[in-house]
Amino acid sequence: MSVFDFTSLSPDLILDGIEETGILVDSGLLALNSYENRVYQFHDENLVKYVTKFYRPQRWTEEALREEHEFAFELAEQELPMVAPLKIDGESLFSHKGYHFAIYPCRGGRIFEVDNLNQLEWMGRFVGRIHSVAAKTPFKHRPTFTREEMLTGAREIIKQSGFVPKSISLAFYTILDQVIEVAHKQYQPDSSSLIRLHGDCHAGNILWTDDGPHFVDLDDCRMGPAIQDLWMMLSGDRQQQLLQLDTLLSGYEEFFEFDTKQFALIESLRTMRVVNYMAWLCKRWQDPAFPHSFPWFNTERYWEDQILMLKEQMSALQQQPLSLMP
Repeated sequence: MSVFDFTSLSPDLILDGIEETGILVDSGLLALNSYENRVYQFHDENLVKYVTKFYRPQRWTEEALREEHEFAFELAEQELPMVAPLKIDGESLFSHKGYHFAIYPCRGGRIFEVDNLNQLEWMGRFVGRIHSVAAKTPFKHRPTFTREEMLTGAREIIKQSGFVPKSISLAFYTILDQVIEVAHKQYQPDSSSLIRLHGDCHAGNILWTDDGPHFVDLDDCRMGPAIQDLWMMLSGDRQQQLLQLDTLLSGYEEFFEFDTKQFALIESLRTMRVVNYMAWLCKRWQDPAFPHSFPWFNTERYWEDQILMLKEQMSALQQQPLSLMP
């Protein structure tokens, strides 16, 4: 089975795997929006709704997947609104025909409103509570945000893919290398400040209910600086972001102390994200789901747009970091 191979993941295989756990599926499988994994909603004979996630083969080790689950259980035990996988006979990670999978209770919600200051303050408290638990012990099997993986390694993936059109290759790699060089110098986190993180804390991964926010999984959890779980909730111009950051931290610091020196990492972390997004599309293009879901990728227009985006990111890297000091 290759890194990209979901081809043998048929509905029958999924149903057989679920029913081996003792849950009787009494509905069809409703595919949910997920690219890295394959995620489906279903209900049992009692009309109880569940979600099952079949993990992308070879992306994570079994130890790393179990560590994700243990983190979710640890947060749930502290009464944090984290949707942890179900344990059936003491087991939460199952295997069937070469695929690892998990089953979750089905939890819905509304999209988090990034421009809603009340919700932002609530999210600050939520993330602060998560980090107060996360800081107690490190991951052993999950990765860490590093320049080597997320800048130089991502560049190599893009280069090897051969997707950048020759006509704009020089312009693209010139600005890409400049951006990587500056971000590489700027990303200098204090190693003692690295904690366990959600890792991908953007609005699309946050569901809101009348009782507040919750996360549905920790698929991208890893070690890194605390600011990684905050900066993706910022939007708009500099003044708007300062107000949002102040609001987030007013809630966050009720539960966990924040080191404001980490503001200097925001743009290098943003650079890591945009470079990795390009590399991710290159790496996953063999998966038939990707050409269907991202038809604009692998076109000359796409790479031209990335040149413009990288130029804007270079400008952002050269600005003074955000600061809440008067």
